[in-house]
Amino acid sequence: METTTARSGQAAIRTDTPMKQVGARPDLKPRSEMLPTLIVSAAIIAAIQVASWFVPPFVVPSPAVIVQAAYEILTAEASHIGITALRLLAAVLFSMATGVMIGIVMGTRPRVRPFLRALVIIDTGIPALSWMLLAIFWFRDPEMRIFFILSVILIPFYALNVYDGIRALPKEWVDMIESFRPDRWQVLRYLIVPHIVPYIFLTTKSVIGYAVRMAIFAELVASAVGIGSRMSFAQSTFRIDQIFAWTLLLVVFNLALQAGVTMLERAMLKWRPEATVR
Repeated sequence: METTTARSGQAAIRTDTPMKQVGARPDLKPRSEMLPTLIVSAAIIAAIQVASWFVPPFVVPSPAVIVQAAYEILTAEASHIGITALRLLAAVLFSMATGVMIGIVMGTRPRVRPFLRALVIIDTGIPALSWMLLAIFWFRDPEMRIFFILSVILIPFYALNVYDGIRALPKEWVDMIESFRPDRWQVLRYLIVPHIVPYIFLTTKSVIGYAVRMAIFAELVASAVGIGSRMSFAQSTFRIDQIFAWTLLLVVFNLALQAGVTMLERAMLKWRPEATVR
């Protein structure tokens, strides 16, 4: 495909793709994406090492001490990582399913759209701390508390993004499919769902880091097991090395989740060509 070059003062959009087949998605070069992450990580490690030379170990431990603490965690407390991962997975999947349904209803039902949208907007205005305190009063089971907290926080992200995705449907596409006189199910299956899939992946990649932080915070105040509870215990016992180690493991966990979602996105959207802006 040819390269389109904009005039002076404008960005150039490249649509050339190294494709052997029409419709194949270009290689996104994951190795080139990992290099900046490795460089930034090395810089952070170096900064921690330098800081450990000038402050006491109970303020900033050396990277070697942090790695040793992480090894102790992985060998003795790995079950807490699994518990947090399962809680996060259940809440994200439920929030995704519920939010997508709400977004589709908002985008296809004009009569109920104002009421649902108002409800979602009000939800986004309620602080996470308020939901946590309410969950403690409303639910006795810690698992239900954490599930409730994560769900009410994440659902609006999916609902609003899916709604915006439906609003972004080209009018020509809508007119074309309506010319075949489809029923509502066919419109949903052949037009709406394929169009909103990229929006679902975009939302998931955007909320993963936020969801991990909220899950840790919820565990800290509402559960006796999980990463959040162990970080609270490390704080109460003045184990700053374990706090750094848990933080390191959370960063790796978040990067692994992001990579997994990205791989799934590439597999499901490999038919879609990609344009690059330079």
